[in-house]
Amino acid sequence: MALHNELGKEGEQMAIQWLKERGYEILHLNWRYSYFEIDIIAKKGEKLHFVEVKARQGNQFGNPEDSVTRKKFKRLQKAADEFLFLNPGHKWIQYDILAITLFKQKEPEYFLLEDVFL
Repeated sequence: MALHNELGKEGEQMAIQWLKERGYEILHLNWRYSYFEIDIIAKKGEKLHFVEVKARQGNQFGNPEDSVTRKKFKRLQKAADEFLFLNPGHKWIQYDILAITLFKQKEPEYFLLEDVFL
């Protein structure tokens, strides 16, 4: 597996743990529709969260959240639309980006951008 794929999988596992510690119930990981994917679908309270996870080694090339483009966000929305069609009844939804920056000599940094719209 390529290094960036391994980092992505590690980031998703870290994200799951981080979200659970903050009261999120993880419903799905890597939910797919056609060639669209949602990294994490979670619920907290009455709100359904569609979470895009971005992990990066260090920040010398910018922050992880900077790599979520408008095109990537539109793909997330298309997948979310299909999920909601197949799983109706969710009154409140939210799109989030969870950015994780990994460092060699210190603990990872987590940055949750909530209620994103690009």
